[in-house]
Amino acid sequence: MGFQATPAPTPNLHTVMPDRPSLLGLTPPELREAVAAHFRERGQPAYRAGQVEEWIFRGNARAFGEMSNLPLAEREALGERFRLDEPAADAVSESADGTVKHLWALRGGEVVESVLIPTRDRLTLCISSQAGCALKCRFCATGWSGFGRQLTAAEIAGQYRASARWAAEHGRGRVTNVVFMGMGEPLANRKAVFPALSILNAGYGVGARRITVSTVGVIPGIAALAERPEQFRLALSLHAPVTELRAELIPLEKRYPLPRLMEALEAFNRKGGRRITFEYTMIRDVNDDPGLLPRLAELAARVQAFVNLIPFNPIPYVEWRPSRRRRIRAFREGLEAAGVSVAVREPRGRDIEAACGQLRASRRGSSVARAYAGSPWKSRPSTESGGAPGRQGATKGE
Repeated sequence: MGFQATPAPTPNLHTVMPDRPSLLGLTPPELREAVAAHFRERGQPAYRAGQVEEWIFRGNARAFGEMSNLPLAEREALGERFRLDEPAADAVSESADGTVKHLWALRGGEVVESVLIPTRDRLTLCISSQAGCALKCRFCATGWSGFGRQLTAAEIAGQYRASARWAAEHGRGRVTNVVFMGMGEPLANRKAVFPALSILNAGYGVGARRITVSTVGVIPGIAALAERPEQFRLALSLHAPVTELRAELIPLEKRYPLPRLMEALEAFNRKGGRRITFEYTMIRDVNDDPGLLPRLAELAARVQAFVNLIPFNPIPYVEWRPSRRRRIRAFREGLEAAGVSVAVREPRGRDIEAACGQLRASRRGSSVARAYAGSPWKSRPSTESGGAPGRQGATKGE
């Protein structure tokens, strides 16, 4: 069938029942069942459900009024029963390197960000799973912004739909990869993230191996993801290979310490076909001591992890700096010598605050400042030697 969108005959299809469910948050089987039941009640033929499913997953319809092969009365009835709304673009920012950041306005007044990252052979979409984040990782602007609420599966899928449409309309091509590395901890919102994974994979056709879920180490979530039949990939925000230092950077380490976390990753790895990536933000004189390198290599080798070395991206109110280039090069060469696959992730979108760790949603700037005001973490002295491995400048301020 051809998808020739026509204007919605009725302008208010989405304002009749504010509490009606959103079809965007349903997996394909759930959507099929819900719409089929609706049409049965109305005495409509069963194939109507398939038509709606086609419009949502293949036609990317924004309104029921666009579903031109359905009778007008059925389009209106769908709008009275269900929602088909996406987050609204509050702002769009484009970096000099082609990275594009969307600020999405959600129902209830919250805002989140997503990022489109183009490379030579792919277009990666980084999406958010929570409005803000409660985990307060020291190197991440989202953590300083505080926690708003969990996103729904519809809001997560809506970011994908709206971003993919924007990319197509602006000549950026097709979204090929999706990473849950935006605002929030995805595995702390499994109720919405897991259905969203199914929606992206089974509904919109994004391959499971092209979808990566990031976590700072929520062990129950890692175990649950491992039980899924699809081979979704996992990225661990490691950032320090020893427990004491990691606990200072990532407070959740105290709840899920590294030895237990590695056991969970080993179990995940045994499932096969599910690549694990270690994300390692390199912060000058905090976690880039050469003495940490053998331990990092050891952990990566245990689970055949790929290591991304990420130069620290500046964030408000945290006076850290990225590691020096020679130190990053030394880490890369040391990992390669140990047989570990590694890459240095070049900063993308820094000029629009879209790089790793910078997402905070601009409306939250004042809350970030308030959060930092009570923090004991201050700027670090720059030292090239001395101190215990991994502890240079990592002590708390006076």
